[in-house]
Order: sequence, then structure tokens, then C-alpha cells
Amino acid sequence: MFLDPRVHDFCGGKNRATRMTGCRLTELSKIRNFSIIAHIDHGKSTLADRIIQMCGGLAEREMKDQVLDSMDIERERGITIKAQTVRLKYKAKDGQEYTLNLMDTPGHVDFAYEVSRCLAACEGSLLVVDASQGVEAQTLANVYQAIENNHEIIPVLNKIDLPAAEPERVKQQIEDVIGIDTSNALEISAKTGLGIEDVLEAVVKYLPPPRTSHPPSQSYGETRAGDGRNVPLKAMLVDSWYDPYLGVIVLVRIVDGVLKKGMKIKMMSNDAEYEVDNVGFFTPKKEMVDEIVPGEVGFITGSIKQIHDCKVGDTLTEVKRPCDKALPGFKQSQPVVFCGLYPVDAADFENLRESLAKLRLNDASFHYEPETSNALGFGFRCGFLGLLHLEIIQERLEREFNLDLLATAPSVVYRLYNNKGVMSELHNPADMPDPTFIERMEEPWIRATVLTPDEYVGNVLALCEEKRGKQVTMTYVGTRAMIVYDLPLNEVVYDFYDRLKSCTRGYASVDWYIEKYEESPLVKVSILVNDEPVDALAMIVHKQRAEGRGRELCAKLKDLIPRQMFKIAIQAAIGGKIIARETVSAMRKDVTAKCYGGDVTRKRKLLDKQKKGKKRMRMVGDVEIPQSAFIAVLKMGKE
Repeated sequence: MFLDPRVHDFCGGKNRATRMTGCRLTELSKIRNFSIIAHIDHGKSTLADRIIQMCGGLAEREMKDQVLDSMDIERERGITIKAQTVRLKYKAKDGQEYTLNLMDTPGHVDFAYEVSRCLAACEGSLLVVDASQGVEAQTLANVYQAIENNHEIIPVLNKIDLPAAEPERVKQQIEDVIGIDTSNALEISAKTGLGIEDVLEAVVKYLPPPRTSHPPSQSYGETRAGDGRNVPLKAMLVDSWYDPYLGVIVLVRIVDGVLKKGMKIKMMSNDAEYEVDNVGFFTPKKEMVDEIVPGEVGFITGSIKQIHDCKVGDTLTEVKRPCDKALPGFKQSQPVVFCGLYPVDAADFENLRESLAKLRLNDASFHYEPETSNALGFGFRCGFLGLLHLEIIQERLEREFNLDLLATAPSVVYRLYNNKGVMSELHNPADMPDPTFIERMEEPWIRATVLTPDEYVGNVLALCEEKRGKQVTMTYVGTRAMIVYDLPLNEVVYDFYDRLKSCTRGYASVDWYIEKYEESPLVKVSILVNDEPVDALAMIVHKQRAEGRGRELCAKLKDLIPRQMFKIAIQAAIGGKIIARETVSAMRKDVTAKCYGGDVTRKRKLLDKQKKGKKRMRMVGDVEIPQSAFIAVLKMGKE
């Protein structure tokens, strides 16, 4: 590992480890904590690569594209899923040495909670905008989050080297749509490295240093005004993940005090106490140090085996000298899409439980609780922030924990009011009571913002109307239209995103949030196979769409369920009313094959005997539904 030549050896020729541990008197004014925020594929991770490279965080031979995207899924899909932090040293043009704590964030709407946590741990943001594409939906969503966290924002126009780049148009668009001054906006190319030094200079010049929550006090023996070193420890738990050898590794942002190796700490939410074994930073390699001081972001280990003791947003403090008040923490994420996850092999249930707990540690926006199904056995009802989030979690469970899983059809959270006016939330369609006990049902509606080139406006409007949408506003910024629609969430979670990309040739982008709950005529569609209800295939749909969805599902199942020795009736029903039916014909043996000639009654007698046998068989026979049938339900809306 080497340091860039511009990074001054300020510790007097000591080795790298000594430089990191020996010079721990970094002033608050020399620390910068910042995030990189942008829409999907606007160059966040590539910019992070160039910053790491310029600051000498990794040697040239250790560098690779998207170096902070550590998971295989991230590299395969080309997206950032987990926010990553890295600590760098930078020698600015003013001759001062600065410590930079960089956080690379995801861009997809399903991982917005990752972004919100990072922004809460920083004081400033680099707003990266593609110089050819301009402002997109997630650009707006992320920058509004940064403004809510009182961030200083530096606009950065990336991909300036592209022939289609229009920096002046995009600057004007940023000012018109977002309202940020772009007179000092930076024009860079993260791919080629153009303008990266200007970005670092802007970070140290325009972004504020961290603030301590504790004012300077003589009683604690402060050595410099407001540096927060000698006050009781107060640190925020930003992230955590499980290591089989070290236990839980905790990522913390120090607000007040100093976190040292060997210190006894406790979690303020549950009073769990641990002794700190190791303290360190990511540069992006692990670098061990003796202490972390105010304003810095680092990790600790303490042989933490109880996964539930570590809650994202919790406050860490010292056992001997605790702080008087916990930090506000993070706003709890609310799952919007639910589905059942079941192990294919019932013996894997406990493994699944442990795996979910470890994954929950690393992804606070993911929720789960046990449930049982008559068709699938024991499993878990899991909550996600979207369908992509669902896919990623399922894939991580299968890859990282070697599990073979089965997912049921996704559904959203409904509000159900019974005859007494008591409201309850309905996560699982199978739990819906008899309609006679229901006064009314409400479904979630979202406020969706779609940005699209004006030639595709007609296609977008038609799609939104098909999904029962209500138009709110439509405005134009240059050649791009910003369309705001209210849409029912259960219509969106299935195939809205895919169809939007199809009808706009990939140029449209969408961001959304839950706006309200609205009363709707909702019904439960039950699927019966051989007169037996299959609870895993039950779904709640709008009354107008019930028949179409029921027919579609029955037709699918007809092709997927293998033939038996008796006829199988596949029915879709609303209460006691059958709305769709398909029949899987029986396999038949030719019982009349040996009847040569003779009266026709001989053949009829044999056929009637066969018919009676199949009827008896149908009454006692069990139909095994293959896994592909359940998987097909999940994919039904995508085809």
C-alpha cells in the first residue's frame, strides 16, 4: 500500500500503521464527513474510486472498478446495494492535512433507507448529475433528503467527456427543478479522472467540519474550544454486520468523547455491555487504531454474539461515564411490500431463522416474523421496501447462507376496519376475515414522480391510467416532462417499473412515497385445487380486476400442475362464488383395449367401472403443487 505523492508524510517518516495510530490529534476543523448522492448509474461509485485513488487509499495494483461494491450481487447487477464508508487523508492546496470520511450510497428507490442513514452521519453531500441525462427522479428524492439533514450541497456534473454532454443545459435544469445555485458547479469525468482534484478542494473548502453536541466546558478539562474529546462518550451506531470469527462488527460515528480499545461500552436502548476488542477504520482496507475521536467514522468489535443487541440508530456510551441523553437515532423504515419466504426443505427452518437475523443486522429496512402455511409449512412473513429489495434479499439468503427458498406472491399492507370500527393492518391475504365482519378496507396510494422525454408522455399517461392512477400535475423543463400521479401501490409493485421502462425505451425514471390510504372495493381471491384452498396463492385485488387475475392464475396453474389419475379442478373464488375454472384432465388407461368385438355394453361396463374408481380417487387423492407453480405467481405480472 502507498500514499499518493501529494499526501504529505506528516508523521515524520513512520510506517503506514504508525501514521494511522500515532497522529490522532486531528482537529475537528480538519475533518470532513460527506456522502455521494445521485440517481442510478450517474457515476457515484466511479467517483468514489477516483477519490480513493487520488488520496492513496489503495495501491494501483489493488484498484478495481467499483472498489467499494464488495458483494458479488452488486458487481453482477452493476448497482450499489449497501452504503460503504472509507477514511482518507488529503493534502489540500492550502498546505493543510484533512481527514475525509466518504460514504458511497445506493441510487435505487428500494434502498433509500441506506441513503437516509448515511446522510444523518454526514454534514455535506456531493450531488452527482449525469451531464447528458440531467436531473432524474432519484436525483430529486436524494437531494431533498440531504436538504432535510441540513447538508451543504456541492453540485457535480459527471460524464462531461461524453459527446452528448450538455453541462449548461443541466446546470439550468438543476437551478429550475431543485433550486440549487450552480455557479460553482464542478464539471468532471469520473471515468477519466478529469476534475477530481477540484472535487476534493471543494470538499475541504465548502463543506463544514463536524459539530459536537457538547459545548466547551472547563469542568471536563477541554483543551481546545468545542473539540468534544474530554466529555462522556456519545456515538451513533450507523451500520453493523456479522462476522463468524469476530462476532458483530459495528460501524459508529463519534459525536462526543473518545472511543478507545479496551473501553467498556453499553448500548443505551437495551443497556447491553461489552468491552471493545478492536478499533479501526476502512481506508478502504481495515486499519486498526487505538482510538476514534469526535467527528470520525470507524468500526469496533467486542465479541458481540447477541445480534439483537445491535440496533441501527442506537447510541453507544461508556459504562463508567455515560452520557446524559441518547441521540435521536434514525426514523424507522416502513416496509411496503410483503411476501412469505419458506425453505424448500423443512429441515432448513432454523437455518433460515438464523440467516434472517444476521441479514437484518446488515439491512435495517428489512423486517420479518414467523408464519405458517398449510401448503408450504413453516416460514416467515417478510417486509421489503420494494420488489428489487425483495429479489436482493432472497438472492443474498441463497448465496451467502446456502439456502433454497420459496417466495409467495408479493402483497402490500391494507387497513381493515371491522364492524365495530376497529382498524387492523392486513399483511397476509390468507388472514383476511369473512367479508361479513368487514366494514371497509383501505389500500395504500403513492405519490409517484415520473421524469420522461416529452415524446413518451402519451405512453406514460396511458400506463398510469391503466393502473387506476389520478393525475396531480404535469410540468415541462426543457424537453423533459415531470408527471406527478397518485397510484394504488398494489398496482405498482407487480410490473409498473418494467412496463414504464419498456414504453419509454428506458429513458423514464420514477420515484415515489406513500401518500395516503384510501377506501377501495377490495376482495380476496382464493385459489382452490381439488376443492382445497391453497393459502399461499391467495391474493387481494380490486373488485374490477378480480376476474381477470383469477382467470390468468388458473390458466397458469393448469400448465404447471402435473396430471394425476383423476381430474383436478383449479378454481378461483371470491367467498363462495367461483369466478374462474380450469380442469387438468386425468391420465387414463385404455381399459377397453382387450375387448375384441362383442356387445357395446361390455365396453360401457368397463368404462363406468373406471369412472367410479377415478371419482373415489379424486375424493381421497392429494394434489401436490410443484414449486414452479408458486414461483410462477411471483413472475406472473412481469411477463
